[in-house]
Amino acid sequence: MSSKLQVLTPQNSQIIFIDQQPQMAFGVQSIDRQVLKNNVVGLAKAARTFNIPTTITTVETDSFSGNTFPELLAVVPDNDILERTSMNSWDDQNVRDALAKHAADGRKKIVVAGLWTEVCNTTFALSCMNDTDYEIYMVADASGGTSVDAHKYAMDRMVQAGVVPVTWQQVLLEWQRDWARKETYDAVTSLVKEHSGAYGMGIDYAVTHVHGGAERVKHGKRIGPNPAK
Repeated sequence: MSSKLQVLTPQNSQIIFIDQQPQMAFGVQSIDRQVLKNNVVGLAKAARTFNIPTTITTVETDSFSGNTFPELLAVVPDNDILERTSMNSWDDQNVRDALAKHAADGRKKIVVAGLWTEVCNTTFALSCMNDTDYEIYMVADASGGTSVDAHKYAMDRMVQAGVVPVTWQQVLLEWQRDWARKETYDAVTSLVKEHSGAYGMGIDYAVTHVHGGAERVKHGKRIGPNPAK
């Protein structure tokens, strides 16, 4: 059986964030950049919820790219940040060592979210798969390219080479798998409410208007209606 038929689990996965830095984000044209950041942070919180080993790597921080998104670092404040010069993260031994450490524990499914899709993501994915038996799961909506075409054709190229395309919410729910897993239920639903748009709004509505639960926040009195005379 192909190992790609095995779903992502908290035991077989690790994650790498590649160059989630402002100067890299400035060039992104394939996705709204605020949506991109939301998805990246949501993915990071998902990894924290399920204790997924997380690698953060950056390129030319001081000379060009700027500091990693503070919202991402706030999720994993104790993580080391692996600085590189090469656009290809696989060229850096610290990155290889970090991934190998967790792969040795059976975590050979590498979830990837990075900038830009057509450069740093693609070269890393192809090189990593060429040299190892790791599998790459590319998070399409937590990555971005310099144009819609740049992102699309980079994703196409990687898929042709065996990369598995996913979205951040897909990864989250694949890790959760069963709503009977109560130890992560509250954290996952809280994360969805904060980062999953209409899905999260739907949960809020269901809690209050279907199940009669309390609102998530306290607020002032609802006054009116009071039709003008």
